[in-house]
Amino acid sequence: MPDIPALAIFGTSFLVGLSGALSPGPVLAYNIRESVRRGFMAGPLVSAGHALVELVVVVLLAMGVARLAENSLAVALIGVIGGAFLLWMGYGMLQKPEQGVLPAEGESHHRGHSNPLPPILGGMGVTLSNPFWALWWILVGAAFMTESLEHGVLGIAAFYLGHILADFLWNSTVSAGLASGRRFIRPRLYRAIIQACGTFLLFLGLYFAATGIAHLG
Repeated sequence: MPDIPALAIFGTSFLVGLSGALSPGPVLAYNIRESVRRGFMAGPLVSAGHALVELVVVVLLAMGVARLAENSLAVALIGVIGGAFLLWMGYGMLQKPEQGVLPAEGESHHRGHSNPLPPILGGMGVTLSNPFWALWWILVGAAFMTESLEHGVLGIAAFYLGHILADFLWNSTVSAGLASGRRFIRPRLYRAIIQACGTFLLFLGLYFAATGIAHLG
């Protein structure tokens, strides 16, 4: 049975991943386009492509962070910079909680394409083309990996699974809403979710920054 720290990593990673998935970006826009064309399965397929790219990043980052973790100054800088970036993200979400891409209520026009490969490859492509995604992994992902590595492979697995679960859940929800031809979430509820995620990021940013500063001692 996984221990409490691993479960905490999983839950924290899920919430941070959800805040990213909810924000407008290339993956969400591409998922909406594919959902109109393909229906519900677009969400899981696009998320699978996104998750494959992130699996490679997690493995490569774990190898590098494992060496950096031996250097207290490096750990401190990762924590402070990653925390500052999360604070910036959280502040932005609280300032503009209405900024998002929501499918409007209407008829679904998907044509039921059966080949799963294009949306998977598309999910990989739009992920790699997003500079914000790369910046997130450099600044925040490294800080998460530093914390997760304290619990070994279990910690890394908990971080990765929690992170991609948020993408699968949100993208599938978007696809389901478009496939049904109905607005799947009301603007007021969407804003409330964004504000909750923003608040969570503020607290997590403070935690990462404090952890980094503590390593200086």
